[in-house]
Amino acid sequence: MSCEPQNPIRPCILTGMLVLLLTGCWNPFAPTEGDILGGSSVTLTNQQSPEEVLENMRYAYIYRDSLIYSQIIDTGFVFIYYDPDLGGSGDYNFWGRDVELHTTSRLFHAYNHFNLIWNATLFSEYRAEGVVLDSLPDEEAQIAAADEARFTKTFDLDIGTDIHVTGNAIFSFRKGADALWRIVRWRDESDY
Repeated sequence: MSCEPQNPIRPCILTGMLVLLLTGCWNPFAPTEGDILGGSSVTLTNQQSPEEVLENMRYAYIYRDSLIYSQIIDTGFVFIYYDPDLGGSGDYNFWGRDVELHTTSRLFHAYNHFNLIWNATLFSEYRAEGVVLDSLPDEEAQIAAADEARFTKTFDLDIGTDIHVTGNAIFSFRKGADALWRIVRWRDESDY
């Protein structure tokens, strides 16, 4: 009498099914979910408010996602920053959307770790052409009726293990024809 199985394929099929059962729907290539440094979770939003745009910005930085980043930047975007070398004693300079996307993409490729934490909102203002927003019943209704907003946020940004940037970011947002909010202006007031 032989101890060999009658059908040698059966154990392979059973082993394969067991492996599939144990791994379930786990995708080793998917980004992790849950808590990031600072104890707050990161999720992708529908950009229905300026706050959601900033949440998507945080997502893009943490996961180094240039595509998501490009979706939060308006076509008329301007980035304003202080250049200490400009004019001999320093002055503000700026660049547009194309340079912003190229620069951020290069930054995402140069470093493996980013952690962006939005801290306090120092200032926020919503505007809508032809609508008195204060007459609306609550903030949700005001955001829905608004087509422009301006925020000043404090932030902490860790790039790699050695670079820590803090400061203020002054954002101007615009709601597009697709009802999505995007950043049209970002004035950087960082401390390095």
